[in-house]
Order: sequence, then C-alpha cells, then structure tokens
Amino acid sequence: MKRLHIVIVVMLFMAAGRTSAQQDPLYSQYMFNTLAFNPGYAGSAGVFTTMALSRHQWVGLEGAPTTQTLLAHSPLRAANMALGMSVINDKVGPTRQTSFYADYAYRIRTGGGSQLAFGLKGGVNMYQADLAGLTSVDPDAANVNITSKALPNFGFGLFWHAERYYLGVSAPKLLENTVEEAGSSGVVTVTQARHYFVLGGYVFDVGRDLKAKPSFMLRMVEGAPPSLDLSANFLLRDRIWFGAMYRVGNSVGLLGQYQINDQFRVGYAFDLTTTKLGAYNAGTHEIMLSYDFRFIKGRTVTPRYF
Repeated sequence: MKRLHIVIVVMLFMAAGRTSAQQDPLYSQYMFNTLAFNPGYAGSAGVFTTMALSRHQWVGLEGAPTTQTLLAHSPLRAANMALGMSVINDKVGPTRQTSFYADYAYRIRTGGGSQLAFGLKGGVNMYQADLAGLTSVDPDAANVNITSKALPNFGFGLFWHAERYYLGVSAPKLLENTVEEAGSSGVVTVTQARHYFVLGGYVFDVGRDLKAKPSFMLRMVEGAPPSLDLSANFLLRDRIWFGAMYRVGNSVGLLGQYQINDQFRVGYAFDLTTTKLGAYNAGTHEIMLSYDFRFIKGRTVTPRYF
C-alpha cells in the first residue's frame, strides 16, 4: 500500500505527459537555514559559518522526500561584501536533484545597527528521474528515464537585518529550464517552476532569562497555492531554543536547538502532517549542525538569533 500510494501521487504529476520539476525543498528550521534560498544572507553572522542539515519527510512512506544540505558563508576582508556556497541533494520518489550554487552579497549600513544586503546566486542543478522504474497497472507514455541533465540557473535576494530582527525577499532560481526526454513510448517534459520567498522575524525580551522570537516564511510557486510557515521560538538563558511551527493547512511541528558553545550548535525539528497523507507516514525529522570558525578577526555574536 505504501508503494502504491507514492506511485499514485507521481502518476498524478505525470498527467498528459508533462510535469513540473520538483519544488525546492521545504525546511522547518528555515530561520537558521536562510542561505539555501536567499543569497543576501551570506556573511550575516560576521564569521565563517558552516551548516549541515538532513531532512527526512513523511517517514515510513516509500519514495518520500529526503534532503541533505551543506552551506558555508563568510564576510570578506572588505567589510561590505560576503561570499557563500551551497550543495543540496533532494530526492522525491523517482526524481533527484543535486544543486551546486555560489552566493555573493553586498551590504550597506542603513542606521540603527542594521544592514541591507543585496545578494546574487548562481549555479547548476543536476536533474534525473527513473520514471521507467515505477510500477503501474497500465503502460504510461510518461515512463521515460531522464538521465542526468545540467540545468544552470541564477537568482537574487534582499536581506535586511539588525541584531534582533530580519526581513528578506528572494527568488533563488529565475530561469524556468525545460527538459524533454524521448523514449519508445512517448516524450516527457519537465519544467522548473520559479519560486519566491518572503521571510521575517523579531526577537524581544520576555524576562531576564527568556527571549521570544516569532517568525514567518511565505513561499510562492507559480501555478501552485502559496505556502505559509508560522513559528514561535523561545531562547532560554541564551543557550536553549524551543518552540513550535505551523505550516498553514499542511503540518504542525516542534523545534529545538542547543548552543553547545560560542561556535557550535545543534538543532532538531519534528513535524506531523495534518492532511490525509498523515495517515500514511510517521512524521518528518530534521537535524541541523552549525559551526562558526574564527578565521576572521572579530567577535562571534552569541547568541545568534537567526
């Protein structure tokens, strides 16, 4: 039944011999993983920062999405500029995308301790799909293997932030690349969909040892309904983050993070699907590790609020 369910989902996407390329990965800890979709975030920590994240969505459902993300970014000696890079491996059913992107940000001071960063992102997506390996009752003209295809792309982002607040808008992939693959039974066309992101957050004191951080992320894809994430996190004694998130009409979850020392932190998120699909899986798990190197002279800001 699990295999049948995921095959049905994929077959719906294959209707009429056309499909849009899989959407960019979802993240529950988006507020700490912003470089993946907004290049203006590069260098915002003030030090050389690395982050690794592994997300396993809809555990127990065969063919469910899995995502591995590796990020690194740093300000340059010229204080107004920063560089970053990202490697993302995303697998959904028979499709896989591995992307390699470089990021550049130019930052200007806007007063009150805030900065506005203009970011550019450029790189390539390696896309492949083993559609012929799907099990179906009747032959499907769309069951054509797509061998590894290189899809170059570029995007932009704006990121405005101070120590306790941030606001960003971005479109990380502006080109809507199309792949056509012919097989003995037909032609399948894959088109990348353009994504837009708007996110923001604010940190305020609740008490002497407790801070609150509400945040949001709006995700828009052409031809699909908007997706809105709402989160409420709390920081205890500048070491322990805990909170909850709600993806409107889709899922609810819990988040936690521990600041082991000034440089190293670990985070975890667990989501439960609120749609009918929730009956077929055991939830979503997301693990994050982040480390700040001190290659650049300066002070590591502790705690980091985003």
